[in-house]
Amino acid sequence: MRISTRLTEIGSQVYAWLPDFPGTWGMANCTLIGADSASVLVDTPYTAHLTRLLKTAAHEVLPPSAEISTVVNTHANGDHSYGNGEFPGAEIISTEANLQHLCAEPTPGQLETLLNQCQQEDDFGRYLLAHFGRFDYRGLHLTPPTRTFTGRLELPVGDITVELIEVGPAHTVGDLIVHLPDSRIVCAGDVLFIGDVPVHWAGPLDGVIAAAQQILDLDPDVVVPGHGPLVGQQEVRTYMTYVAELRDRIHELHASGLGVDGASRVLLRERRPDLGLWERLAVLTATEYRHLDGSNEKPQLLQILRSAVRLAPECIPETITPRYAFPAQSDRLR
Repeated sequence: MRISTRLTEIGSQVYAWLPDFPGTWGMANCTLIGADSASVLVDTPYTAHLTRLLKTAAHEVLPPSAEISTVVNTHANGDHSYGNGEFPGAEIISTEANLQHLCAEPTPGQLETLLNQCQQEDDFGRYLLAHFGRFDYRGLHLTPPTRTFTGRLELPVGDITVELIEVGPAHTVGDLIVHLPDSRIVCAGDVLFIGDVPVHWAGPLDGVIAAAQQILDLDPDVVVPGHGPLVGQQEVRTYMTYVAELRDRIHELHASGLGVDGASRVLLRERRPDLGLWERLAVLTATEYRHLDGSNEKPQLLQILRSAVRLAPECIPETITPRYAFPAQSDRLR
């Protein structure tokens, strides 16, 4: 896998890091908001190596005196926050509810241990190695937010107005979006997936749709999704329609008396061929069923993913990328 080593300018002093690798986990978008003295980074990459590549790219576009002094996490998933520790001294901002999600997935150390124990002969182990084995989690430490808020927070960055807006629970319990009104840009985090079936851990799906509607209410020209290429409002509407159709179908299957596994198998058979990572349909089913059943159990991410792979064994890749196989340069520059 080759990764982008450049930032794309998407507005005045606003740059997007767009790995753009459909059909895989972990390669999330980030956004840099520049200023003469201090800059803001929206989300950090999954590993120290990826984060250092991003920092190098940032130095190429920022003024010499500028530094990334503030990090905003749209949510707590590792592919949007594990790089926090590469910015010592930076203020790290998220929603207060975001702190509830920090313990919902394995730590970097636990992931490294898990992957080292995976066997290719085991279906789930092979799946994890194919999608997560390429990442080097060594030396990473969870670096939680140093500042939290609820509702809204305005963050001045030089002469740029940055608005942080809480929209969770949706993808996770503590989602936020970032609005740049002067540039008419919204950073959506994982409220919005483009190119693959979305994965939502908290839900309900009504919350995801409502969060996407909040994006549209801001009337942006450019939306940076959590994963996938830049989009406009029409793509956000199309995404909302798809999520609403999934919600309605899951509710129908639930009302018919099918359990999570049975409903997941139906959705997997009905999957859209143009979207990758369709095994996530089983995750969405499990998420929505928790709400329909009134369950207060916290989602166990690995357990849910294991069940999804079990229900869709044909999703397991035939080839496995060698671990830590990230080149320093890329032939896929955006």
